[in-house]
Amino acid sequence: MTERIFNFSAGPAVLPVPVLEQARDEMLSLPNVGMSVMEISHRSKTFDEIIHGAETGVRELLGVPENYRVLFLQGGASLQFSMIPMNFLPEGGSADYVITGSWGKKAIKEAKKQGNANKPADMADGGYTRTPSQEELKLDERAAYVHITTNETIEGVEWKREPEVGDVPLFADSSSDIMSHPVAIEKYALIYAGAQKNLGPSGVTLVILRDDLLAKIPEGLHTMLDYRTHVQNNSLYNTPNTWGIYILNLVCKWVKEQGGVEAMKSRNETKAQMIYDAIDATQFYRGHADPDSRSIMNVTFRLASEELEKKFTQEATALGLDGLKGHRAVGGIRASIYNAFPVEGVEALVAFMKEFEKKNG
Repeated sequence: MTERIFNFSAGPAVLPVPVLEQARDEMLSLPNVGMSVMEISHRSKTFDEIIHGAETGVRELLGVPENYRVLFLQGGASLQFSMIPMNFLPEGGSADYVITGSWGKKAIKEAKKQGNANKPADMADGGYTRTPSQEELKLDERAAYVHITTNETIEGVEWKREPEVGDVPLFADSSSDIMSHPVAIEKYALIYAGAQKNLGPSGVTLVILRDDLLAKIPEGLHTMLDYRTHVQNNSLYNTPNTWGIYILNLVCKWVKEQGGVEAMKSRNETKAQMIYDAIDATQFYRGHADPDSRSIMNVTFRLASEELEKKFTQEATALGLDGLKGHRAVGGIRASIYNAFPVEGVEALVAFMKEFEKKNG
């Protein structure tokens, strides 16, 4: 197959075509270098320019203040689930984890291996269909930090406004909505995100952390699991994912060319609303998330039966609408429409939804 289909996968996910085209053209040799980015030294002047460009792009697009460090690590968000409590959950202390879906549950599971992790709110009773209100949060003002997942990829639930946590540092897993809308970085002490949804390919993890956190890290941690190691070595303590950082740099340039994060927000909201309108226009489809917590990145919905959902995904795939099957943990349908996903793909999905209902309603 040489024609590109519409890729609704939750991650690794769709990348901007211009980025893929430039990467293709430079695959064998970077301009004036004579080698691929996958062949050059990570300590070379060429790669130094690439990683510096990636950091500059992140800082400019997200408005990262000077007192925050930008790191490019490995191990995905899943390794951050462990690194965060190892670095910032002190012996005898506790941390608060607000659970709004599957990834929050995974994060607190790892934190509990390190120390005491509490749930100031767990939205399990409602089937993870929404984020909690401020009044529902039972936060501990003595907690080492509060952790949230800004967008739950599996359930399609997104925070529209970060919770008020007082003087307690706020940490966030933003893997699936990073750079999809503006963020007030200064409200967070630490943000991390796997790159494979909005930033680039799998294998790179973006970490943005405030300088004052470094003083809280205990001595004696394993070298690679200590954030200070990566800060002191500008993400180059060991050989990083040079290819992934190269692509992330190109993606940042693409986002700038599109008008920046504000433009991404407008386009993403338009795309998501088209699908939600199609869901709400009929009883045939049933949205999973409550309207005020609906994700603009991952649109999740159900049909009357699993058999009908299976037929839906099979027929959609045959038409070039791929990756619509919901996560194996919850089933249903999930349309992931990250920054690079084209509006034409959303239009094709909405048209298919209407036609499928006509034939099966």
